[in-house]
Amino acid sequence: MLFDIRTIVGALLGSYGVILIITGLVHDTAAEEAKTGGININIWSGIGMAAVALAFLVWVLLRPVVPPNPEPPIAEEDSSAEV
Repeated sequence: MLFDIRTIVGALLGSYGVILIITGLVHDTAAEEAKTGGININIWSGIGMAAVALAFLVWVLLRPVVPPNPEPPIAEEDSSAEV
């Protein structure tokens, strides 16, 4: 299996997104909503991060990295045998 950075980025964004969604659901105070104009920014940014993470992981599944086929070694002709 080849190393693919898209998997790492998708996993990190997904974990941060889940953390933000949980934080938005558990720790939603009126003081925080007043700072953001009445929007629960933790939930919305968590949903956005989770959506981008899902896009990265779908991208990995739809277009996997394929290793190049190694070329077979070319056999050298022995010129001393023909003399």
